[in-house]
Amino acid sequence: MDLYFEVNGDGYPIILIHSGGVDSREWTFLVSLLSKNYKVITFDGRGAGKSPSPIKHANYVEDLLALMDYLELNQATIIGHSMGGQIATDFALNYPERVSKLVLIAPSLTGFPYSKEFVQYHNKILEAAPNIDKMLELSLHSPTYQVVIDSPHKDLVVQMLSHHFKRMLKWPADFCIKWPLPPAMERLEELNSETLFIIGKIDLADNFRVADCFRKVANIRFIEIEDADHMLPLTHSKDLYQEITAFMEG
Repeated sequence: MDLYFEVNGDGYPIILIHSGGVDSREWTFLVSLLSKNYKVITFDGRGAGKSPSPIKHANYVEDLLALMDYLELNQATIIGHSMGGQIATDFALNYPERVSKLVLIAPSLTGFPYSKEFVQYHNKILEAAPNIDKMLELSLHSPTYQVVIDSPHKDLVVQMLSHHFKRMLKWPADFCIKWPLPPAMERLEELNSETLFIIGKIDLADNFRVADCFRKVANIRFIEIEDADHMLPLTHSKDLYQEITAFMEG
């Protein structure tokens, strides 16, 4: 296993999948809470944190499967945030027997048609490369970070984003992510894992549109958290802990 991972605590296994643009440090506060009663596995996705950079492409779904096989986990509760939630959803659709429960925190969704404003925002950040300071400025001054930027966790967000941008600039020019086909958006009705969906009440409009797609699926419980933007794992770890443990025990 070439991915960097950590295991904390004992009990039923929980795997946490971080968002794009950051790394497993975004789970720091939630891990300290969940590991009191569960075995909590965090890892850096390929190209993030302490894990190796992709050589040509990345298959994050297969990487998760390889990690579970390496740790000899037949099943686990899978928790994913943002792009980590996208990975978790695709994984649950392709390997449902490996997922006991699924927790999606403001997930993105394979095959979802994001708005022109959302695409333009990300394109502007890429166009600012290789000026890391400019990329950070454009990233942080968006609704995605409107709460966390005024919190004690701002410095950690800046550290993770800066690290991500520096590494991303060294990726192969033809880098791509391989996602399972057909896209998850076209297969959501096949999602049969018991699922908890959590989103901050002041998250992006596109992420609420993604939530609407999941609302068409049976067996999903929805929670909206007050005064939270997209970065709930940092700013609202205690709220997440309460909702996740209630879901696990329920």
